[in-house]
Amino acid sequence: MPEKTVFITKASGEKAPFSPAKLKLSLERAGAGSSMIDRIVSEIEAQLFEGMSTKKIYSQAFSMLRKHSKPAAGRYKIKQAILELGPTGYPFEKFVGEILKHQGYRTKVGVIIQGHCVSHEIDVEAQKDNRHFMVECKFHNRQGYKCDVKIPLYIKSRFEDVKKQWEKRKDHTNKFHEGWVVTNTRFTEDAIQYGKCSGLKLIGWDYPQQGSIRDRINLSGLHPVTCLTSLTKAEKQKLIDKMIVLCKELCEKPKVLEEIGISRTRIKKIIKEGEEICSSGISHNN
Repeated sequence: MPEKTVFITKASGEKAPFSPAKLKLSLERAGAGSSMIDRIVSEIEAQLFEGMSTKKIYSQAFSMLRKHSKPAAGRYKIKQAILELGPTGYPFEKFVGEILKHQGYRTKVGVIIQGHCVSHEIDVEAQKDNRHFMVECKFHNRQGYKCDVKIPLYIKSRFEDVKKQWEKRKDHTNKFHEGWVVTNTRFTEDAIQYGKCSGLKLIGWDYPQQGSIRDRINLSGLHPVTCLTSLTKAEKQKLIDKMIVLCKELCEKPKVLEEIGISRTRIKKIIKEGEEICSSGISHNN
């Protein structure tokens, strides 16, 4: 007889069948070895029960992985690590700006741009070749939240005001202009439909199928400092307060760890973990 399908509870409250293949893929993306992956999946399956939360599954897998490899555990928790960039949205805006810069865009984070009617504070202004982008970042520090259609509707109207002003500039006559909405969570179906219809580009955790936030982290190898398992929550917050958002930045400026009161012995371990996380462009699928 085929095994009974066990339904688990997602952060949004939705029920979904447990998929060993998805768990394996997420562990592979984190850089775990095949024997470790098989061990984790077997243990999770042995403890599985109807209605078990994805949070509990993630927590158990993370705990096992951390004992085996801190860098792999850090990469596995990438989605949670981005949630921990809060409570304000600015660290996420900087993170998005850095990813775009790595992809060859010229970026400015947190700029005031004059529109046709009013001025606007734009999260990220990006340019590449003959293309000019207004990028609005919507950060949420709560699992299961979805951006509904009101957000792209609002941002589209702001973009149209900015675009009208940009098109008046002589150096923009032949430029392509586009508005983007980038979120660390997901979009509702209505939001996606509106984005497609209106020409507004939407980028979420796993949307679109190619070019999502997860994919861009995967390709860039840029990971937030909140991935580091060797830092406490309070230490991560101190780094974010100093606007140190990337593991890469921390590895380049290790003295900042002294400034927040960390011992030299621990600094070596933290930097070692940071370098190992940065050495892989593999990331977690949640």
